[in-house]
Amino acid sequence: MAAAGAEGPPVTRPLHPTALVTGGNRGIGLAICKALVARGCRVTLGSRDEERGRKAAAEAGCTYARLDLADPDSCFDAVVQAGGFDILVNNAGMLGEASLLSPRSDFAEAMEVMVQGPLDLIRLNLPHWRAGGWGRVVNLSSGLGAHAEGLGGPGAYGVAKAALNALTRALPRDLPAGVKINACCPGWVKTRMGGAGAPLTPEEGADTPVWLALLPEDGPTGGFFRNRRPIGW
Repeated sequence: MAAAGAEGPPVTRPLHPTALVTGGNRGIGLAICKALVARGCRVTLGSRDEERGRKAAAEAGCTYARLDLADPDSCFDAVVQAGGFDILVNNAGMLGEASLLSPRSDFAEAMEVMVQGPLDLIRLNLPHWRAGGWGRVVNLSSGLGAHAEGLGGPGAYGVAKAALNALTRALPRDLPAGVKINACCPGWVKTRMGGAGAPLTPEEGADTPVWLALLPEDGPTGGFFRNRRPIGW
């Protein structure tokens, strides 16, 4: 019997980890789903729009779950029905244009979708991670949410991403051993949000999130990355 306080052997990644990707029906999210499926993960694609979500899930070769981050009940249902996920990719986002000082500001919705929703999903997954001893959380952020890069972006986008970054830095102290959490900036990607003039494909934007989702046991936690390299907060 091990002595009190002694650590057991490290828990390795499951052979076929389960993964939930929010906002997975298009763009970077869909590319992440496809890449994780190709690497042997059992992926659930989360999307608000059931018709588009099911179509995208069939394209990616994964399952679908209705997931609206502004609806906590849908988060609860998705996680409970699956029994929890080994990998959580918080990809869903929104981009408004109104000033933070305008009555039309999207601040409340942006914080709900890009901060509160991810935190809710992390909390809901805790029992699964405690039982399994292994987990990965990837928060899709942006350089627009980095103080080091000027905290730019329209509307509440940069503020919400900065708050998501703060969660990423703070949560390693509270997560179970064996669970790593990191944020990443996928770069300027050609998506509906990024626009047709962006230089990167969704597949290129998915590279760093997928790398973080499958980090080895000696990989980083509590970091912020672009192109698989640390960047400033």
